[in-house]
Amino acid sequence: MALNILGCVRTSVHVAMVVMLFMLVALTPFSAVQYGEPDGNAHPYVGLVVFYDENKVPLWRCTGTLVAPTILLTAGHCTGYDPESGIKPSYAQVWFDAGPIRWGNYPGDGSCVGYRGYPCSGGYWGKPVPHPEWTGYLTIPNTHDIGVVVLKKPVTNRGFGKLAPAGYLDALATLRGLQEVQFTVVGYGLQLVKPIYMGIRERYNATVTLINLRSALTDGYNLQYSNDPGLGTGPGGTCFGDSGGPVLHRNENGEELIVAVNSFVLNVNCKGSAFAYRTDIRDSLEFLAGFGVTP
Repeated sequence: MALNILGCVRTSVHVAMVVMLFMLVALTPFSAVQYGEPDGNAHPYVGLVVFYDENKVPLWRCTGTLVAPTILLTAGHCTGYDPESGIKPSYAQVWFDAGPIRWGNYPGDGSCVGYRGYPCSGGYWGKPVPHPEWTGYLTIPNTHDIGVVVLKKPVTNRGFGKLAPAGYLDALATLRGLQEVQFTVVGYGLQLVKPIYMGIRERYNATVTLINLRSALTDGYNLQYSNDPGLGTGPGGTCFGDSGGPVLHRNENGEELIVAVNSFVLNVNCKGSAFAYRTDIRDSLEFLAGFGVTP
């Protein structure tokens, strides 16, 4: 069984950000949530995040959600140390354009210093901070796969994503007719992996359905949802680059609440089912409270 982190290509349970480093990304057009639709202005607080090393060499990209003027919620594996490559990002930059975000004049072979446009300039700079217990390994079920980017300048014109309260998803764990429980996923990840990598750096959204909240892989920490091209379980799913993006559930009042951040997928080529780390559990809420963010 292969577990692949959504932010970059991974192999087995060990988290390895080695295949989709930005030198490769620079040569390849990228896209968004699979089999969804362009998001437009539906979720203006969801952004595309690029991470950099200490020399501001682009490393990888993920998706994140603005939850306070200077706090962007994303995945731990996007913000934290990767033990196989020995890399930990030092900087991050966020673009909130619906897209397609145009490529700048960066040649894709080194530092961003001196280059203009995406992925080097034009966004909001910040510092990546993973959960303190994120180890770089996918320690299922409690991976601690949550992190934030602390932005240098506040963003006040995009609105904010709203966190679900503690235990929000627990009521769904025993609900009958799970196929009727739907979520919205939002991200800038790949639209297609095989036979080619395809995409255009555009924010997409799609509908997925609940599979499980109480299994060996979820166990109260993760949300498992459908991730196939509308084959009876929902018309969309997530792929590489959607890591850290929000999983949203609409409550009885019509509000969209963040219930999880996209984390990993079973199998390869972005098929099968996907998993997101819950934001309505104590582990996540205590971490976010440290940055002044509460439901």
